[in-house]
Order: sequence, then structure tokens, then C-alpha cells
Amino acid sequence: MANTPIKLNDGNAIPWLGFGTGTALYKKDAERMVAAAIKAGFTHLDGAQVYQNEDSLGAGIIVSGKPRSELFVTTKLYSLQPGQTVRESLQGSLKKLKLDYVDLFLIHTPLEHVGKLREVWKQFEEVKTEGLAKSIGVSNFHEEELDVILPGSEIPAINQIEYHPYLVAETATLLDFHKKHGIVTASFGGLSPLFRFPGGPVDPIVAAAAERLSKASGKNISTSHVLLLWQKQRGIVTITTTSKESRLPEYLSIADEPGLTLEELKAIDEAGASSPHRHFMRSVPATEKRVRD
Repeated sequence: MANTPIKLNDGNAIPWLGFGTGTALYKKDAERMVAAAIKAGFTHLDGAQVYQNEDSLGAGIIVSGKPRSELFVTTKLYSLQPGQTVRESLQGSLKKLKLDYVDLFLIHTPLEHVGKLREVWKQFEEVKTEGLAKSIGVSNFHEEELDVILPGSEIPAINQIEYHPYLVAETATLLDFHKKHGIVTASFGGLSPLFRFPGGPVDPIVAAAAERLSKASGKNISTSHVLLLWQKQRGIVTITTTSKESRLPEYLSIADEPGLTLEELKAIDEAGASSPHRHFMRSVPATEKRVRD
């Protein structure tokens, strides 16, 4: 079950599919599921300070027995306490994770650092230089915030955003921006259309693709598989999660399945674009101009 790595602009690489400890595991003990995910074959683990379970993420890694060198671990800075440095915050996360470094460290949201984005990003560059983070990036950034930190700075390796068919039109300009600057797009909430917007125009197209792939492969290809394929074929790093161990090998098995046709990819895009729908951070749409540094 190959988990194809995607090259980052700093020379490092990130496994395409990651197991996340937010959403289903938000503020919950993630030890059992993290250990199960690693046992199933996940090597990319996505955490965050705001999920409030970095300690159990670290415990799951230890229980798994997997060598640190074979894992790719992400965490995210949420906010800084008065007088606190990025280094101090990251060191707190590393202590909880029981790790010496993270493979990827992200600014979780620009809204927690209004007026200080360049200063915070400079400190991110410093923790990378020190080796506390192998790669650095951002999350939930739009072009406006990226424009603030880019001049004279290291380009973020990744921008992790909500991304699925219902955001194709809304995020098109942002993804073009990423491509121009060599920023890899990472996705969270990629399966949201199936669970948070059932009955939408994407559903019948995804269902038809699942039926075709099932017949072609002789396996049961689910609608979740189809949406994961849709992201994989776009080179999008994808974070998924579950509280059910049985789904872990199902998600990973997508690497062995045949791809969607160009017609199916286009049909999914067009159906999603016909009904824009955001599930996370709905109060801050991408089209809204936000306060800049």
C-alpha cells in the first residue's frame, strides 16, 4: 500500500495521505487510533496544539514501536501567549509529543497573528534553522496573508486548507498562487461533502464513479475512495481521520486503485462549482479582505 511522497520546495518530501488527530479526535485521547493508524500503514501523522491531544499523539507513536525516522509528524502553532516565542511554544509541543523535532510545523490560522505575521514567520524560519522543524508552512492562509510573509522570506512549504469539490471555484485563484510560488496544497475536510452536505450535486457523480471503479477492479470502491482519488490525482496532500479502525486500511488501499477518468474529474469539478459550500471557518470566506500587517 504505497503512500506516494510529494516533494516540497525545501527538498523534503511528505507522504500524500496523512492521518489527522482533529475532527473525530478533537480534544480526545488519540493514542489508540494513532497506534492503529501506524500499524495499518500510515506514516504521516497530522496534529495541532488546538486539538489538545498532542500528548496522546506522542503516546500513540511510542506504543506503535515505529522508528521515528520512518514517520512524518506535523503540528501547528495556534496562538502565542503574551511574551511567548514561537520556539518556546514549539518546545512545549515537542515535550507533549515526546519528540526532538517535527517534520512540519504550520501557523494554524493567520487570524491569531494579525499585525504580527511577518514577525511570527521569521521565528518559524529560526526554529527550522535550529532543526526543531524540518519544514515550515501555514494553514488557512489566503493570498492576502501569503503576500504579507513572502517578501524576503522563505516560501512556505505547504498551505493546508479546507479543500473539496464544493470549494473548487472559490479556491482556484489560491491554488494558482500556490503553483506560482511552489507551495504544496494540503487538504483537510476532503470527505466533508459526503457527511456534511449529503444530497448535493456532487453525490450522484461520485456514486457513479464508485460503481464504475468497483466493476472494473472487482473490489468495493466507496464514495470516500472516489473523493480521495479526486484529491490524489491533483497532487493534493490529503489529511483524513476516523475513529473507526476498520476504515484505516480502506483509506490506504486507495493507492492501489485505478484512477478517475478525465471526464469524471471534470464532472466532479463542475458539480462542485455549481454549489459552493464551506464547512469550516465559514465566518471567514476566501473572498473577504482581511486585516493585513
